[in-house]
Amino acid sequence: MSLPLVAVVGRPNVGKSTFFNKVVGKRLSIVEDTPGVTRDRIYAEAEWCGVHFALIDTGGIEPDSKDIILSQMREQAEMAIDTSDVILFMVDGKEGLTAADREVGEMLMKTGKKVVLAVNKIDRPDLPDDFYDFYELGLGEPIPISSANMLNLGDLLDEIVGSFPEGAGQEEDDSIKIAMIGKPNVGKSSLVNKLLGENRVIVSPIAGTTRDSIDTPFEFDGEPYTLIDTAGIRRKSKVNEDIEKFSVIRAVAAIERCDVCMLMIDAQEGVTEQDKKIAGIAHEAGKGIIVLVNKWDLVEKETNTMKKFREEIEAELGFMSYAPSLFISALTGQRVNQVMGLAKVVAENRAMRVPTGQLNTVITDATMMKQPPSDKGKRLKIYYVTQVGVKPPLFSFKINSRPLMHFSYSRYLENQIRKAFGFEGTSLKFVFREKGEKEEEY
Repeated sequence: MSLPLVAVVGRPNVGKSTFFNKVVGKRLSIVEDTPGVTRDRIYAEAEWCGVHFALIDTGGIEPDSKDIILSQMREQAEMAIDTSDVILFMVDGKEGLTAADREVGEMLMKTGKKVVLAVNKIDRPDLPDDFYDFYELGLGEPIPISSANMLNLGDLLDEIVGSFPEGAGQEEDDSIKIAMIGKPNVGKSSLVNKLLGENRVIVSPIAGTTRDSIDTPFEFDGEPYTLIDTAGIRRKSKVNEDIEKFSVIRAVAAIERCDVCMLMIDAQEGVTEQDKKIAGIAHEAGKGIIVLVNKWDLVEKETNTMKKFREEIEAELGFMSYAPSLFISALTGQRVNQVMGLAKVVAENRAMRVPTGQLNTVITDATMMKQPPSDKGKRLKIYYVTQVGVKPPLFSFKINSRPLMHFSYSRYLENQIRKAFGFEGTSLKFVFREKGEKEEEY
C-alpha cells in the first residue's frame, strides 16, 4: 500500500523547511532566512504515532509573481498539491494574514482536498490579536505552532494523520516493488505492458493512485512483485541562470517506496545529463538499480557497439558502477525475458546479510594486501566490522581514527567486499566509529 502523501505549501519564508526537517528528523531542506531558498520539492518519509506517511517540502507559492524562479516554485507547489492526499497550508503568525495568503487559501479550497492550516512562528502561549484573522480563510480552525521551537507540533501531526483514510500508512505488503524511472518516451510503459502481457499472471491491477503512477501487483516465479510505472521526469527548458528545473515528485515518490529501480535510457540518445540526475536520485536513496538501454533494435550495430555503450555508461554513471546493464527492446521483446530474473537477483542482493566471521576475514585479508593509510606516524587500524542493516546493506566499522579513513581506502574496502560477496545492483553504506563511541540504531 502506498504511503499517504502530505504537501507542505505556503508563501516563501513562512518556515516550511524548518517544519519539514523537524518532522523527518534530518536536515534535508536548506533553511535560510531568504525567501525562495527551497526551489525544488523535497520528499521524505515520516512517522507519527505508528502511522507512516510521505512529506513534500515545496517552494513557496507567490500568487501572480512575474519572477521566473517564484513562478517555477508555484508550479512545483501546484504539482505537489495535485499529487497529495492532505495539504498542510503554513502561514506566518508574526507577519499576520496577507493578501497572498488569501489567494493561496482560495487556490487550496478549490482542490476539494483536506487542508490543515498551521500558523507558524507563534513562540508564546498567548496568541497575538491578529491570530484570529486566519479564520477568514475558511479552512477550519488554525493550529498555532512554532517549527523552530517544536511547540504544538504534536497537535498538528495528530490533525494531519487523523485526516488519512482508516488504516492508511499502516499496511505494507511484502511484494518486491520495482519502479520504472527515466525521461519521458523512453519506453517505460511499453516495457511494463510487455512484462505483464506476455509472461506474467496479473493478480489485481490497481490504477489511479494520487501519485499519477500505476501500481500493478503480479507474480513471477511464484513470488509477489509490484510494478510501478511512473510519469517521466521532464527536463524543463533553460531559464536565466541556466538552472535545470524538472518535475520529479511522482518519480521521486516511486523511487522512495520501491526496492529496485529500472532506469531506462534511450539507446539512440545515449546517457544524457537528465539520465545522470535521475540515476543520482535512485543511488542516493540506496535503491537497487538496473540500467535498461531500450530501443536497442533501432541502433545500427558495428563491431563492439554494445561494449562501447557499456563503456559510456561506466564513464557517465561511474558513481553506481555496481548497477548491471541490459540492452533491450520493449517493442520487439529483445532480452525482455531477462529483466525480471535480473530484478530478482538485485532485490535479493539488497537484502543479503553477510556472516560477521566471513566479513572480518575479507577485511583482514584486504588490509594485508593493501596497507591502511597513515598520517604523521599514526596508521589506520580496523578492529572489526559487522553488517548492521539491509536494504541497502549497511556495514559498521570499528576503527582507531575516523580522519585516517580516506575515501579511496573506503572505496577499496567496498570493492573487496563486492569481490567476495557480490552485491550486484545495490549500493553499500559504511559507517565508521572510533573506540569508545556508543553503538547507534540503524
